[in-house]
Amino acid sequence: MLRYLYARELGAYPVLAAGMFRDRAAQFSTRLGWEVSVNAAGEERDAYDALDPLYVIWQGSDGRHLGSMRFLPTRGPTMLNDHFGDLLEGQPLRDGKIWECTRFCLAPGAGAEVSAALMLGGAEVGRAYRLNHAAGVFDARMIRIYRRLGWGPVILGSRGQGRDRVSLGLWPFSEPIRRHLARRAGIDPALSAAWFNGSRLAGEPLAQPA
Repeated sequence: MLRYLYARELGAYPVLAAGMFRDRAAQFSTRLGWEVSVNAAGEERDAYDALDPLYVIWQGSDGRHLGSMRFLPTRGPTMLNDHFGDLLEGQPLRDGKIWECTRFCLAPGAGAEVSAALMLGGAEVGRAYRLNHAAGVFDARMIRIYRRLGWGPVILGSRGQGRDRVSLGLWPFSEPIRRHLARRAGIDPALSAAWFNGSRLAGEPLAQPA
């Protein structure tokens, strides 16, 4: 199932949270070789995890982490504005209708359906908060995933070549996209909405879009 948790709520789900941060270390540090910080517990965390972001998490039937991603409103500090200003041509992206999505992570051995479920979770966030777009920086390996799922970004800027190419994209939110992703994930759209509405986010907004 999909869970939507603030960083401050992760303490109530210690196994799920630890699995997410360890799987992030396995993906970004071990497999991709990124220069990220991994603590003594084998968890990858950064400064943006301390800003109480919203995590979209696919939780397996056994309670463990199978995939996740992280959202922050662009009105506040974001990885995009702080580290990828060249892709924005020096103009920070600060828009109440656009949230940044980062740390798209799949657990080792997670099936393709997990990617679709996470993208569906992102679409639920957009629907619930009446956002226009998600923004994110992605590398070349992600292109095939977006194409397979049928929800590709509008690319605003890129740098590098081949496997080292990174790009900034905007993903539009809409109800047809949400329903398309639900079909790809094999999840009834009503069930997907119920997972979101049944979470503690219902009636307790993360932020008010400006």
